[in-house]
Formats: sequence, C-alpha cells, structure tokens
Amino acid sequence: MVNGVKIANELSKNDTEGFIPHQEIYDLLEKTKNPDPREVRDILAKTMERERLSTYETAVLLNTEDPDLIEEMFQTAKKIKQQVYGNRIVLFAPLYVGNECINGCVYCGFRVENKELVRKTLTDEELNNELYALTSRGHKRLIVVFGEHPMYSPEYIAGVINKIYEFKNGPGEIRRVNVNAAPQTVEGYKTIKEAGIGTFQVFQETYHLPTYKKLHPHGPKSSYTYRLYGLDRAVMAGIDDVGIGALFGLYDWKFEVMGLMYHTKHFEERFGVGPHTISFPRMEPAVNTPIAENPPYRVSDYDFKRLIAIIRLSVPYTGMILTAREAPEIRREALDMGVSQIDAGSSIGIGSYSEEDPEEVKKSQFILGDTRPLDDVIYELASNGYIPSFCTSCYRAGRTGEHFMEYAIPGFVKNFCTPNALLTFQEYLMDYASPKTKEVGETLIQRELNEMPEGRRHMVEGLLERVKNHEHDVRL
Repeated sequence: MVNGVKIANELSKNDTEGFIPHQEIYDLLEKTKNPDPREVRDILAKTMERERLSTYETAVLLNTEDPDLIEEMFQTAKKIKQQVYGNRIVLFAPLYVGNECINGCVYCGFRVENKELVRKTLTDEELNNELYALTSRGHKRLIVVFGEHPMYSPEYIAGVINKIYEFKNGPGEIRRVNVNAAPQTVEGYKTIKEAGIGTFQVFQETYHLPTYKKLHPHGPKSSYTYRLYGLDRAVMAGIDDVGIGALFGLYDWKFEVMGLMYHTKHFEERFGVGPHTISFPRMEPAVNTPIAENPPYRVSDYDFKRLIAIIRLSVPYTGMILTAREAPEIRREALDMGVSQIDAGSSIGIGSYSEEDPEEVKKSQFILGDTRPLDDVIYELASNGYIPSFCTSCYRAGRTGEHFMEYAIPGFVKNFCTPNALLTFQEYLMDYASPKTKEVGETLIQRELNEMPEGRRHMVEGLLERVKNHEHDVRL
C-alpha cells in the first residue's frame, strides 16, 4: 500500500504545507458559504451510506448555519454512530508517565520554560502503584502519555508498555496500551510496536502552518512537516492503528476540521486506510500558561457540538474520542453527536491515581473538566442507555488497520462491538461496580439481549454465563 515516496526520518528545516493545501481550504470555505438547504440535505443523505465525505462536502456542512439544518446534522450523526458501533461507548484512562519536555509550545503546561511546573517521571515502583490503583477500579485500557524529551526514547516507551502488560492485580489487568508521545523515526516506531502497542497518537495541534510556527518557537516540535508526517512513519513501521487530532482554540475551528479531513484523505490515498481515531480536545487552563486561560480562537459549546457531528458525518467509520478535558454537562450532550470513546475516572498529575497530591496541578499538562470517579460515569452511561465497554478484542484478534475498516465501513463491526461490550461490562459489574451501578447495568444488559435476534441472543447469553461464573476475558 505504501506508494514509495520517501519521508525523511530527520527534522525538516524548511517546513511546507505538506498535504494540507491552505489556499484550497480557504477557497472551499469561501465557496461554500450560505449553502442551499437542499444541498445540505443531499449530503446528509449520502452520509447514511457510511462513506467518507469529500472535502467540499465537509466545507458545506461547516458553513451550514441554519439551526434546523444543524439539528438534522446532530440527529444524523447520532444515527450513523449507532449504525456503525451500536450503543457502546469505549472507556479508557490516561496515564501520564513523565512530564519532562524540551519544546517551547506556548499553550502547554509542559513547555521547557515553565518553571512553575514540577517535573516528575514515574519510577518502576510508582508505575506499579498507579497500575494497582487503576486496575482496582476496573480499568482495562490505557493511553500512556509522555513529554517530548530524549529520556523518553522508543526503548523507554517500549519498556513501560511491557511493564504495564506484565502487571496483574487479581482479576485486574491492562489489556490494551495506546501511546501519546513524540513522533518517532521508522526504526523507533518498530521498537515500540514490538511491545504490543495499540494505537499511536500524534496530534498536529493546529494544521495552520503560520499559527503552528508562531506557537512552537523551538524544540523538535517546531517542525510542522516532521510532525505532519509523523504517523506516516508509524504506518510504514507496521503500526496499524494511528490516531490524529487537533487542539481546538489555537486557530479557526472550521480550518482545523478541514485539516483533519485532509489528513484522513492523505492516509486513505497513501495507505488505503484512514486513521483509527480522531480526537478534538479544546484548550483548557494550565499552570502558568496565560494563552490557555484565554485561547485565541475559543470554541463555544454549540460550535464544539457542531464540529463533533461534522467529523462523524465526514468520516462515519472512525473512532471519535471525547476527553475529560470537558465538563460533565458538555460530555453528556456531545455523546449524542457521534462520540464512540471517552476517558473516565481520569487523573493527569504524575502519580496522582495512587495518592492524593497537593501539587497535582503543578505536575499536570492542563486542568481536567470532568474528575468524576469511573463508577459514577459508568452508572450515568448505563442509565442513559449506553453500554460501557472495556473491549479490546479487535486489537487482540487482529481486526486492526485495513482489516478493522473492512468491518467498520459497512457497519459489520457492531456485530462484534455490542456482544463484546456486554461481556466486558458484565465483568466490570461482577468485579468492581457499586450496588446501584450493578442494578442499572443488569437491566441494561437484559434490554440489549431482548433486542437481539434469537440465535445471537442465545450465543451471547451463554458467554455472559461464563463471565458470571467468574471466567475473565471472555470475548468474540
């Protein structure tokens, strides 16, 4: 699938727009202003076929301002997510391993100039303490996060992943480790892949080159081009699942959505498969970081919901991650826009899962908006008809990359997602849930079973009985 174009492993000294054609984006956003409602509805009808929209069609949706049409977009995005993934919402937790950094990103609490940040990297004992706390609450999926620093080498990252997989806490274990770290060379990615990584995330932060250069004045991250092609190198190294994202608030949100779509288009054209996940965090306050208190392009809650729905409509088959940066209220509303993954019970201070730390904020990249315990979030999800899922079966069964998309694009992946979500949810209810969560969870599972065709229902009921008999990691 690789087209043979050589992407250098060295930092680019002469950054270019790469595959983000700035003028073309400006022209599309100008050309599609005040779209005809009939055109908007035609595009919404096309999205139900679960094919990626063209960049022109995405621009039309971005320029749709009529409240009634936007509400139709919201409803269509919800239907598409339901068709592809069903009612399940995948849950994970971020684990910040270290906050050392050599970059000067002006919006980030980790930047090297931030003297108020308390620098910290977990020792092996502290890592085990964090894993004990996380698995004791029921977590099965992690994303491990590192600052950008030479000490966090590919070998170091791979070592952390291996230690996480080796950790056991009774029935508690981590079954999938994703990574958010600096972009690597091809050889570096190969080292990390050997440790059994899930998804590797690299966010471009902003796709607008002039803004990028202004906000990243020095350090390895100052190269727009090296970062832009960072996940190309991951795919070339054999990592099937990659995650892209933009930090909303740095530049105009409509341009950033278009950047995400051109990034998706690039992956499909070069590698035959799009990104596994798309993330869309908004900038949040960080210690001693004035720009984070007053983002230059603040995104309203309403526009935030719009951009989530438009991403879902534009790329129906891709996982969409809503983080605990957001307050509970907006998280509840945004779930209906097509979100498929969230973190919950999150804490982002270095070492803050295992002990209360009065300096937690000074060890954090930013300040979280949703700090509710995992069980509270699960109770709310189940009460609202969502299946909380800790599923990792596609990754471990080899349904990744292009193979995963073969199931996701036509909507077949739901045949795996719903049963596996129910199985992991039943496991959580048996091992970790509070009485109120167990009660609402059992009711939800029975309701989902009642909606299945008879043959599938009997099969899933048999698997659920195995879980109830204390068998763990039962999956399709």
